[in-house]
Amino acid sequence: MHPDVVAMINHYKFDQLPVEGTLYKSTYRSSLKLADGSPAGTAMIGMYSNSPLSVSCFHKLQSDEVWHVYAGDPFLLLLLVEDGSMRKILMGNQPEKGQSVQYTVPANTWQAGYLVEGGRFALFGCTMAPGFCGKNFLAGTANELIALYPEHQEIIKKLSVNGHETNMPTGFADG
Repeated sequence: MHPDVVAMINHYKFDQLPVEGTLYKSTYRSSLKLADGSPAGTAMIGMYSNSPLSVSCFHKLQSDEVWHVYAGDPFLLLLLVEDGSMRKILMGNQPEKGQSVQYTVPANTWQAGYLVEGGRFALFGCTMAPGFCGKNFLAGTANELIALYPEHQEIIKKLSVNGHETNMPTGFADG
């Protein structure tokens, strides 16, 4: 494991997000609650790396999610669009190279993310309002997503959850 990756893991004390395995740390949950009991807003810091493996498998959320780049190497956000196409958003801290430092993924959009080949780590943040709740998360299986997006089956096979739960554990981040 690269020393930079070890330093980030030790500093932020990352956990692995259930279902998809992204290294993350919750940094903010609003004390203001909505009618359904979920927080008005949330924020987290995450990290993609190859060792340990940290990617974001295809999933969708019921709220918009704002991604922010903090440090490290570029990463790709992949969005499966209703018309069958896939959008690739290159995230990074070099806008002069076509990288975005911030991007909003619309609610109910299948999304995935991973470190660009050759990178060591990418440190990012995600902010949501209404806030993240486990009950508003759904991961996609390869069979389900390939049926909807057959042209993208190669990447879907690599970045979908298979053989295990597609929902967050009951009660995870729901309050």
